[in-house]
Amino acid sequence: MVETNVLTESSVFGQIAEYQHEQVVFCHDHETGLRAIIGIHNTVLGPALGGTRMWHYTTEAEALNDVLRLSRGMTYKAAISGLNLGGGKAVIIGDAKTMKTEALLRKFGRFVQNLNGKYITAEDVNMTTKDMEYIRMETKHVSGLPESMGGSGDPSPVTAYGTYMGMKAAAKKAFGSDSLAGKRIAVQGVGHVGTYLLEYLQKEGAQLVLTDYYEDRALEAAARFGAKAVGLNEIYDQDVDIYSPCALGATLNDDTLRRLKCQVVAGCANNQLADENVHGPALVERGIIYAPDFLINAGGLINVCSEVQGGNRQSVMTQTERIYDITTQVLNKAEQEGSHPQAAATRQAEERIAAIGKVKSTY
Repeated sequence: MVETNVLTESSVFGQIAEYQHEQVVFCHDHETGLRAIIGIHNTVLGPALGGTRMWHYTTEAEALNDVLRLSRGMTYKAAISGLNLGGGKAVIIGDAKTMKTEALLRKFGRFVQNLNGKYITAEDVNMTTKDMEYIRMETKHVSGLPESMGGSGDPSPVTAYGTYMGMKAAAKKAFGSDSLAGKRIAVQGVGHVGTYLLEYLQKEGAQLVLTDYYEDRALEAAARFGAKAVGLNEIYDQDVDIYSPCALGATLNDDTLRRLKCQVVAGCANNQLADENVHGPALVERGIIYAPDFLINAGGLINVCSEVQGGNRQSVMTQTERIYDITTQVLNKAEQEGSHPQAAATRQAEERIAAIGKVKSTY
């Protein structure tokens, strides 16, 4: 879940400038043990909306790098999906199994409240809708609440559906058909989103290989979906048609790229490319179609956006289904330009931000 390519820049402001963030907030509370970072990347299109994850980071620099990359990705995710939202993300440093408490979550909610709506939080890794309820006790700027509280509920099913749509579009580009029946697909990570994705893939008749950080969870999923479970490091060596990273970031790097035996990479993990400028072109050189992560995993954001700005389940699913068309457009654009899909998708997102920025500058 955490990025591995921590920036070498020693200055905190140097790291913030690297990704052009508007604001980064460090949150600390001695009484509850809270240590958190909120990254607000860009709010040209609207308030920054992005989930909070809790992770046992090795270093604080690792946590900062994670929140900076994730919040930037949220900006592009909202922009390319046509949403009127900016990009933000938050990380809480600590072991969710032992350190997460009501008091810690409510204290974090206080810090969110102090941003006066510039940042809206939601559920992410190691966080639940129940956790959002605690945060909601201290701030109204929270989404992903249970449906019983008038919220949109768990966004995982919608994230999985968008990923599935993007995967089918990439398959059409690579194989000439978007059918996944009989396709060998390796899924890395079978948490909430990964499990829902497996449901779609199983229904279409795909042959599944999977792995997970937690071995018991991998074995349980393998039994449920008739899949083959392999070790964490073995997933890259599987002879498959599609590799689907659905957990860790930066799994496409110098080591793993040379080991992949697939024609398509399409998954729901954030920041899959360890270095976009290196590993994006490297995938093209190897003849592998890459479905940009921030594009195809946008379903969850679309879901919580409906909670914040209005909408219903049908409109959410319809908009999420459009990920298929946008992915096709981006893949074709990258091919025509002689670039790689991540670069093409990023440019498309930045062009919308720049255009809307001109509209807002007239107010």
